[in-house]
Amino acid sequence: MNRKIAVVGLGYVGLPVAVAFGKTHKVVGFDVSGHRIHTLREGIDFTDEVETVDLKEANIDFTNDPNSLNDVDFIIVAVPTPINENKQPELTPMIKASEMIAKHMQKGTIIVYESTVYPGVTEEICVPSLEEHSGLKQGEDFFVGYSPERINPGDREHTFTKITKVIAGESEGITNIIEEVYGSVVEAGVHRASSIKVAEAAKVIENTQRDLNIALMNELAIIFDKLDIDTNEVLKAAGTKWNFLPFSPGLVGGHCIGVDPYYLTYKANAVGYHPEVILAGRRINDDMGRFIATSLIKRMIKKNMPIQGSRVTILGLTFKENVPDLRNSKVIDVIHELKDFGIDVQVTDAEAEYEEALKEYGIELVPYEEIKPADAVVFAVPHNSYIDRGWSQFEMLLKHGKGIVVDIKSSLPQDETPANIDLWRL
Repeated sequence: MNRKIAVVGLGYVGLPVAVAFGKTHKVVGFDVSGHRIHTLREGIDFTDEVETVDLKEANIDFTNDPNSLNDVDFIIVAVPTPINENKQPELTPMIKASEMIAKHMQKGTIIVYESTVYPGVTEEICVPSLEEHSGLKQGEDFFVGYSPERINPGDREHTFTKITKVIAGESEGITNIIEEVYGSVVEAGVHRASSIKVAEAAKVIENTQRDLNIALMNELAIIFDKLDIDTNEVLKAAGTKWNFLPFSPGLVGGHCIGVDPYYLTYKANAVGYHPEVILAGRRINDDMGRFIATSLIKRMIKKNMPIQGSRVTILGLTFKENVPDLRNSKVIDVIHELKDFGIDVQVTDAEAEYEEALKEYGIELVPYEEIKPADAVVFAVPHNSYIDRGWSQFEMLLKHGKGIVVDIKSSLPQDETPANIDLWRL
């Protein structure tokens, strides 16, 4: 395999891809962020997805100079595909990346998109942009493919090289080349999809399926809460059946599960079909922050606690445990709802950066050691450092060591709950 490889976009997806290829090939790693490039050149990955030793061993030319793409002939695009405030696909990063690549690519270049999209984006949006800004023609002067990313942030087991890679090219010949390139580093092998649209669709339904399963668990949690039944005990009992799927309730945020279904529903509406089930699941999951906050308020009222002016501590702000990623975290919904009731909310997080929290949500993170005792604690994100401290940490976190603890993900052992703590679990 003698292809000259570049990876455009060095975030949670792009960097692990670049590092994997950089172990056996020379790679151009491009990102528009000068700060990102500077830190990577220093051997620092602030996403914590790549180990320092792996980063230093990889043969990658980190750059934010588009001219670096002039001499490559296989470009992997891994830029973000978020949604806007109206929950519509925001494809600007992909379009901008395509425009930039078009201005610098040579004839014969293969561009493979990894960003999550709805079926049709690669061929109907990216290709026209590539042609317009390059003056070249797809299928003659350059070629495209799609290979959906499957990076799971914070997961040290299911890494890039250990996950089967779905691939598709515009033709059988291009698919063969894409298979050869990815096959040179992906130990788990590749799966050839029959078309680019099939590969795009496969990716978007992976997270849609998870979203719907979690939505069912969340709806059950709401029902069981009204019935005064512990959801986790129900799931434990039901889980003894061989084909019961092991999903659990929780906040559904991040840049995958909480976003990707909207790409599929957007395209469905565009072709004249209104998706009922997918959107119902999204509504349930998007409302869980409000449900958790109001459940805490009700519990405080039953215990004759004052609401306005009371203090609640939020443990964890990131969208997932043991990662610093704050994008689309649904913990913010809990915070906003509590603040609407006049509660003094203080937030701490063992993984998130202070500046990022301020920029993303206007939240000033409080160092763990400086947390003031509160009337209640919402254990929102079970980072390992919090789990390791266990129940003993609430002696400091709660006023006089007593109050309400909301354990959203049921991370604390229920049978060890201190007598002076009122535990509520989702």
